Parts: sequence; structure tokens; C-alpha cells
Amino acid sequence: MITNIEHIVNYFKSGIKDYNEFKIGIEHEKFIFNKATNKRVDYNTILKMFETLYEFGWKPLFENKNIVGLKKNGKNITLEPGNQIELSGEKLNNIHEACSESQNYLFELNQVLQKLNLKIVSAGFDPISKLSDVPNNPKLRYKIMTKDMPKNGKLSLDMMYRTCGTQINLDYKSEEDFIKKFKIVNSIVPISIALFANSSIVEKKNSKFLSYRSKVWQYTSRGGLPKVFLENINFEKYAYFIMSSSILFIQKGNEHISGNKYLFSDFMNGKITELKNQKPTKKDLATHLSTIFTENRLKKYIELRSMDACGWDCLCAGPAFNTGILYGNLDKTYELVSKWDKDKIINAYIEAPKKGFNTQLMGKDLFYWASLLINIAKEGLENRDITSKSGYNETNYLKHLETIINNKTTNADHMINRFSKNEDLKDLYDK
Repeated sequence: MITNIEHIVNYFKSGIKDYNEFKIGIEHEKFIFNKATNKRVDYNTILKMFETLYEFGWKPLFENKNIVGLKKNGKNITLEPGNQIELSGEKLNNIHEACSESQNYLFELNQVLQKLNLKIVSAGFDPISKLSDVPNNPKLRYKIMTKDMPKNGKLSLDMMYRTCGTQINLDYKSEEDFIKKFKIVNSIVPISIALFANSSIVEKKNSKFLSYRSKVWQYTSRGGLPKVFLENINFEKYAYFIMSSSILFIQKGNEHISGNKYLFSDFMNGKITELKNQKPTKKDLATHLSTIFTENRLKKYIELRSMDACGWDCLCAGPAFNTGILYGNLDKTYELVSKWDKDKIINAYIEAPKKGFNTQLMGKDLFYWASLLINIAKEGLENRDITSKSGYNETNYLKHLETIINNKTTNADHMINRFSKNEDLKDLYDK
């Protein structure tokens, strides 16, 4: 049972790994559209997709009698509220393995989509659909979230039904190591938003944002970039943060119970009458941690969540960028961000979705800081010196970001340019 703060701290400590045990996990979401109608796929179409994926060795995941995902060799395909599909990859040793995993997954997925006349849109925000037009699915937690999330965040439903992101999961070797990494990843959120911006078109129009997805997450319940995350936050401080956060839902057997009128500390103190004053298990804690929707969060590893979904050409760039910084060049980056003012980081965070690289931070624009961080990441990956079977090292995956810097043109700019030429919806689909 989780009954005091030490239990939570010990949970985080159980994630500590030796450096040679560090892994890289990638999760990425995709919108799936019917090519003939330009509409998002419904749940029945998802089931047809899943059935066809069985041919590649995937097995169904059930919630009650409903299929809500697939599994294969340590990987999961999960279903998001608006039938976006997400690959939750294995914990892998390097970017070469992670990139290969994504490539194999997308190959299988595209084989299925071609058979069913479906297409992928790799963007951070649905560029076509109105919120009211997005279909749902029978996953139980989403019914509670759809009802409760808008109460504390006016764009929460847009987050649930119309966004897709790329998430990277990285390890820590000690509490001190976590403190440095968590400060870094939160401090560079504005740069990540600008660098990986890929959601400029909304409802078939230029939104005037480069990352509309990031704007939506700023107005999402339980989301954003808490100022405390820019301090040297340790396990205990993070434990206090999640204890003082409301519960989104509690999963007991086949039931999902709304918990939004309770804090997690109430649960720990046995004050939830609907549960007959039971106290949380480690599983309940894990569920609660996964419903904190901040830009970055802690489980037994650090989750980095500030990147828009993107196509194959940039899919490996985010993992390479962050791995180079956190696994290859930590102290240099920590020294850099420690000089930054917290209020200026927050201001840059608010402005970055619209202004992108033109956003100011500490007297420089984000283009300057992105260029600097890419060089730091490159140096870090060179320090790791892990080569592929073809003989190149992990710096190869930074080429997409280097092109963005050299051309001063983001994925979002390309999306605007492609679509604005003739406003053909086909230009929004992956090639």
C-alpha cells in the first residue's frame, strides 16, 4: 500500500539504473484517415486494421470484451480517445535500435493501410477534422476523461481527440542525476516546441500557430509547465506535487471510478468513501502518475512529451536530440540551463507555439538556443560512439534537425507551404 510520502519516493528510487543499463523508449502517435472521405477512422475500422495486423504477429489486448490495443515482443499499440494509434516501443539500447523498431512498425502499418484504403497524417494536431466530427471508442477511462477534463482546461477535449505527439522515455542513475535531467528537459521545453513544431493547419486553415498542439496542451487540465519543475526538484518534491494533484480516475477490476473531487493524498489517507476507504496500491500510484499531463513527468523513468508527431524523416531526430543531451552531455547542458531565469523560460514557453524560433529567451532567440543544443547533442552522441551495422554513429539521426537549422524552416513551415499552394487535402497525408 502507498500510505506515506516515503513509499512514493521509494517507488521513484526503484527506477534507478546503472549507466550501462540505460535504455531508450519511444512512443509515437498517428492519425488515421479514410483516403476516400478524408475522415478519421471509426472504431470498427480500427478493429479491421487490428485484425489485419495479426498477420504480422500482433495479438489483441482486451478491456472487458472490447479490443483496445495490440501487443508483440514487448511492444504495444494502444488506442487514444479519437482512435489515434500509438506505438509504445520496447526499452532499447540505442537510437539505431529505436529507429529500426519504428521503421519496422511503420512498414507493417502501411501494408495494412494500403489494403484498407487508409492513410496516415503525421502531424501534432488534426489538420482536417472538427472536434464534433471525431469518432470515439469504448475504452472506459476515456468516458470519465471526456466528462471531467474540460472542467479545468478549456481545450482538454482537443488534446484528447485532436492531438498526436512523440514521447521519449529515458533513465536516471541516481536522484542527483534525475534532478539535473528533469531541470534540463523542463528548461528546454520552449526550444523543443519550436524545433519539433508540426501542427500549423487546423480545420483546413492556417492556424497562425506553428505548434497548435502545444497551445492546446497549455490549456489542458493537469497539463502545462509548472514553475516548480524549473527548480532542482527531487523525488520528495515531485512526490508532494503528485500527492496534491487531483485524481482523474481510479481503476478497480473492470471499473473506472471518477476521482476528480479527491487529491491523491486523500486516497493515501483512506478518505475515498466510494472505495470503502481503501488505500492505493502501487498500481494505483502508477495510474495516477500516468494521468499527470505536464510537458514532462516522472514515473520510474523520465517522460519527455513536448514534441509534435512528425513523419519518418524526423521520427528518429527527437530521440537522438534528447539522448545526446541527457545520456551524452548532461553536465554541459545543466550548466547552460542553470543560468536561465525561470520566469523567462515560462514566457518563452507561452510564446513558442506561435512565434517558434522568433521567441526570445535570455536575450537570444530560440533559433540560437536550438542551434547550440543540437551541437551539444551531437557532441554527446559522439561521446557515446555507438555505431550501426552500416558503420555510422547516432549523430546521423540529427541531420533532419541540422537541415531545419540550416534552412530556418520547420516541419510546420513545410506543412503550411504544401497546403497553401492549392489547399489539396492530399498534401497533408504522409507520402
